[in-house]
Amino acid sequence: MGQQTAVDLESHPVTFQSTWKGNPDPTALPFPRDNPPFQLTAIDWHQLSITDDQFTAHTWEDLHHLISTDQLNELKRWPSFLKAYLAWTAHVKAKYGSATQYLLQQRLFWTPLNATGAFKFVLRNPTPFADPEDYKIIKNDWTYAVSPGIAHIVVWSKQPLPVDDEGALTDEGRRIVEDFVRREFRVKAGESGDREGSKVQWFKNTTNLQSVRSLEHVHVLVRDVDEEMLAQWMN
Repeated sequence: MGQQTAVDLESHPVTFQSTWKGNPDPTALPFPRDNPPFQLTAIDWHQLSITDDQFTAHTWEDLHHLISTDQLNELKRWPSFLKAYLAWTAHVKAKYGSATQYLLQQRLFWTPLNATGAFKFVLRNPTPFADPEDYKIIKNDWTYAVSPGIAHIVVWSKQPLPVDDEGALTDEGRRIVEDFVRREFRVKAGESGDREGSKVQWFKNTTNLQSVRSLEHVHVLVRDVDEEMLAQWMN
């Protein structure tokens, strides 16, 4: 584990979420149109052209459909939230060099062994998710737009998962994640085997959809779970 540094309140995502929710011009862009902080899709550009009132959040059923049919590019943030995310990304890039460095220093407190490429770390166990010291569960500060009662969690791993050339999980990679999600989330959320997916869903973005590519991570969505359980996961 890396040495914990002082908390950077100025760069905390809540600061930007609050700022951009109150922006008097809902169509204002927090970056030059020809130079966004990261590559935007056609869907992103559409979100930036509308207001929150013109958008409906993803329901649990909609999330299941998009994940099961591999339409992850259709997962959207609230328009105002996407603007805040872009403003925050530009800010931390200027201050830390990249959003990844901000995550390492302010959210994960991990010290990598290398400075470029996919980061490597000292591991307690070479198998992903086998040792709690080798992964960290945190709230997604920049969640997709989801209905009330749904929590969006990210599991960050020091060890890369087995993937193909496009960053999609191999069969072995899916087995590793499924086993971890079952024991860590499904069982603790009280999801019975015959109702898998009723309280927990997960996905891993392919490389082209990732805004943080050099740190391995998996997204987990849970619903109807009390705050105490959420706090235990993210302790």
